[in-house]
Amino acid sequence: MAQTWTPNSWRQKPIQQVPDYPDLAALETVEARLAKYPPLVFAGEARRLKSALANVAEGRGFLLQGGDCAESFAEHGADTIRDFFRAFLQMAVVLTFGAQQPVVKVGRIAGQFAKPRSSSVEKQGDVTLPSYRGDIINGIEFTEEARLPNPERQIMAYRQSAATLNLLRAFAMGGYANLENVHQWMLGFVKDSPQAERYRKLADRISETMDFMKAIGITSENHPSLRETDFFTSHEALLLGYEQALTRVDSTSGDWYATSGHMIWIGDRTRQPDHAHVEYCRGIKNPIGLKCGPSMTADGLLELIDILNPANEAGRLTLICRFGHDKVAEHLPRLIRAVEREGKKVVWSCDPMHGNTITLNNYKTRPFERILSEVESFFQIHRAEGTHPGGIHIEMTGNDVTECTGGARALSGDDLADRYHTHCDPRLNADQALELAFLLAERMKGGRDEKKMVVNG
Repeated sequence: MAQTWTPNSWRQKPIQQVPDYPDLAALETVEARLAKYPPLVFAGEARRLKSALANVAEGRGFLLQGGDCAESFAEHGADTIRDFFRAFLQMAVVLTFGAQQPVVKVGRIAGQFAKPRSSSVEKQGDVTLPSYRGDIINGIEFTEEARLPNPERQIMAYRQSAATLNLLRAFAMGGYANLENVHQWMLGFVKDSPQAERYRKLADRISETMDFMKAIGITSENHPSLRETDFFTSHEALLLGYEQALTRVDSTSGDWYATSGHMIWIGDRTRQPDHAHVEYCRGIKNPIGLKCGPSMTADGLLELIDILNPANEAGRLTLICRFGHDKVAEHLPRLIRAVEREGKKVVWSCDPMHGNTITLNNYKTRPFERILSEVESFFQIHRAEGTHPGGIHIEMTGNDVTECTGGARALSGDDLADRYHTHCDPRLNADQALELAFLLAERMKGGRDEKKMVVNG
């Protein structure tokens, strides 16, 4: 691979998952406009995230990454953002207590608009149209006009991302993230859950810790860290023209950063080492994610690690593993062993969503028990290999949708039609997401207890 990199050097490489814009002049005009817009995030924020992820890579933290499968223009609103942020904070508090480590909070939000597709076209009856690729590219309605890729949608996506980020920053720093608030929300979830007895023990221990902190004078009034939080954004860097337009030089370091989000990732369909998406991502200094599916070989992974993180910098690269509950035991151990053998510094994260999609009653869904099974296997394998299970990556919403089956409320295939609102893939609802956090916290605590027994034995 040539050593010279520029923000547009990806244009000389083969590319997958690119939309076929009918008016290239209009596309160039939009990209030129975006290049003059203010950055959405700043280089210093991306560096702060990379530092936090470096701690995760060294076994001193845990990554919680989650949010919408694909953000939509139609569902954008303050209540939707608030409800997501509220559910996400509850998950983070439960996982912090379970792991007894800082939780790095990264949302799939404020930029997660483009989606890869298994086919470039969709057929309904006798009509064949371009596939829906996310609101930043075309519309979900099955009409010729809606499905035509429209570059003006990139401007709409930028503006929605800016508005979303503005509200998220206000929530994170303006008091809404107060730990006492999050604690009360969590207690409300436990009280109303069909599995209340199972979760109450952990909830009571968190309550006791909160009471102890108050007793010794540690409150949100005198400790800002209890009423504020760091929250970062991420998305798949699929639409490279948009990413290039928002790629800027950091004035303090002289390095290039993607300012569309704090962290971006390369999908399982676009991770070819000599193709455009890897070429673009290797040159920016943001934290990078790399999706690893069943087709990833150990040698292929090591090649990509060398391209994307040649300095072996902790916090630079997160491996987001998405195998499926029935394939993780076959594929994950050999990747871990190869990475460990070569001394590569990475964050290992589990995406239990994308490998566990099935069709039920003509709806795409993801059974909760399969999601939990893959997470459990991920943790067990890392314990067996002596490595750090560094995080989870989930598709979720703060809304009461019915898109994934199972969970404490035992959603069935018959329930899917009630509130199936996703624009693309099925998401965990707020209760299912928090339930996953509680179950994961139980296992984290169990793992710590096992370690103590070994050390004290």
